[in-house]
Amino acid sequence: MRRLLGLWSDLRVFARAKTGNVAMMFGLSLLPLALAAGAGLDYAQAMMVRASMMDALDAAALAVGSSVNDKSVDPNTLAQQVFDANYKGPGHPKVTPSLNGQSVKVTGNDSVATTILALAGKPSIDISATSIVVWGQTKMWVSLVLDNTGSMTQTDSTGLSKIAALKDASHQLLAKLQAAAASAAPGDVQVAIVPFAKDVNVKTQNDGTSNLSASWIDWTDWEGPVKATTHTVVPGSTVGWGSNCPWSSGCLASPGSTSSVSKIPSTGTYKGYICPNAMNSSDPGMTGHYYNGCYTSTATQTATTTLVKVIPVSVVWNCSELQSDLSKTPPPAPTCTQGTSTDGNPTNNPQPSVVYTNGYTGDSGPTTTSTIVKGTTYTESSKNCTGNPKNCKWTRTYTDTRTDTTVTATAYNFSHTWVALSHSPQWKGCVMDRDQDADTNATSPTAKYPAENNDSCVVATVMTLNNIWDSTTDTSPGKNQNLSYKIDSMVANGGTNQTIGLQHGMQIQMQGDPYNAPALPANTTRYIILLSDGLNTLDRWYGDGSNQSTLVDGRMAKACQAAKDQGFIIYTLFVDIAGAQGNSTVLKNCATDTSKYYDLTTSSAIVTAFNDIAQKITNLRVSR
Repeated sequence: MRRLLGLWSDLRVFARAKTGNVAMMFGLSLLPLALAAGAGLDYAQAMMVRASMMDALDAAALAVGSSVNDKSVDPNTLAQQVFDANYKGPGHPKVTPSLNGQSVKVTGNDSVATTILALAGKPSIDISATSIVVWGQTKMWVSLVLDNTGSMTQTDSTGLSKIAALKDASHQLLAKLQAAAASAAPGDVQVAIVPFAKDVNVKTQNDGTSNLSASWIDWTDWEGPVKATTHTVVPGSTVGWGSNCPWSSGCLASPGSTSSVSKIPSTGTYKGYICPNAMNSSDPGMTGHYYNGCYTSTATQTATTTLVKVIPVSVVWNCSELQSDLSKTPPPAPTCTQGTSTDGNPTNNPQPSVVYTNGYTGDSGPTTTSTIVKGTTYTESSKNCTGNPKNCKWTRTYTDTRTDTTVTATAYNFSHTWVALSHSPQWKGCVMDRDQDADTNATSPTAKYPAENNDSCVVATVMTLNNIWDSTTDTSPGKNQNLSYKIDSMVANGGTNQTIGLQHGMQIQMQGDPYNAPALPANTTRYIILLSDGLNTLDRWYGDGSNQSTLVDGRMAKACQAAKDQGFIIYTLFVDIAGAQGNSTVLKNCATDTSKYYDLTTSSAIVTAFNDIAQKITNLRVSR
């Protein structure tokens, strides 16, 4: 029994013993541990390749999403090119984008060769990734406020002009906005275009109507008479047809003409019309501004001028007689015929006499009447007798007296009446800044825009909020009422007034006159994208069109603040080729924040900046 109890005790001790198991268990687990460590390295390598694939797919999807509406770009080719340029994996997988409304999905598949796992019969690890990019701030209103001044013709070192780059960039921006609107409700994404220089052209809207009779246009300045400091307010009473132009800036040949003349027309339809030429640079804020009318001339009296001259006239008579006739009783008178005559100097220095009579019946004369008193004495030359019978010839010179009386009736004592030109066809459509402070805000619907006639009137008219993107969505005759066409119609000309462009960029998104925007839908973001290539040089009151005006900048700063107060998000772009002008403080301060201000030194940078803005406002982003 004791032995049995001892055996049982030894068995229990053996069962609890661990000293020999460690080496055995380590030996048994060594292979799995090595395989697990190797597999970890293989899987880590696979994850690194997948991360590279993910980055490449994101880049490809963003590229396709950014160019979704560019018909010249094939999305399959673009996706593959961008993916290949960014993927660092072992293979060359083919990727194909899938477009669906406001999203694009790009998927990639590849395999990564293994090392340790290959020992376990797994020679490769398959990897797969998908990138989804979405866009679509589905409710937004955008005002494109675009500089159309003359300096936009400037080219950069590549020969690309700023206006050409602006058009290209604007087309690409519109394409991205159209893509954002693809699955939105109609009207949720709308764009307005405001080309500007010194003025803004509002003559014809995209609804096909004209604003010639619009109640919000002020024609007072247009129809009013001359009042500039460089012009006499009314021509004097001695100024009428045939007179010299009374103004230093010159006169125009006829109403609405741009041809200068030095004398007032004395014949034709516009006889006596005194039409002032455009203002010059000494008229602050009004350089190139035409007065839209002329003074007519009405004579109230007749000036009858009489000039009497008494003139001695030497008259030569050619005489002849036969010498044989002299012996006759009585001898016959010689035969004399009148020959040449020569005027002498007047016997005095006469002054005309002028008689003024009320009323005017027309100009007449000059009419000259002459009376002659023949001389009674003469002088004779010696006779020259020749022939047989001898014929004698000689001259007799008489001194006659001729009295010339010249009478001229002319208009005198002119009165002048200002006659305004008709609004059409003279008005090209431009309006100036509204009265201060309505010139800087969008909250004064009763404030009117003064009409202006100026050689620098912007060619491209404003286009109110709409979503007629291009000719494919345009049903108008000629398909010229779409946003793309409006961009193409822009022409560079005139001086810089950023204030009026920004003010109309605000006003065009407001209800009521002049643009009658609809009520702002809920959850709609309002944007203003303002591009200018120059410093402010003039507005309705200040500047000469050439040099920066701090007074215009002051108006601009107020307009920027008003737009921010209205809740607009403002992007500003300053195109400064090669940095020649330095920074634009007023544009930088106008932007909602510094990330929304772009200082561009090449024309091509306009395209890059507009694409960046498009991505931001359409929320183009990777959503996976």
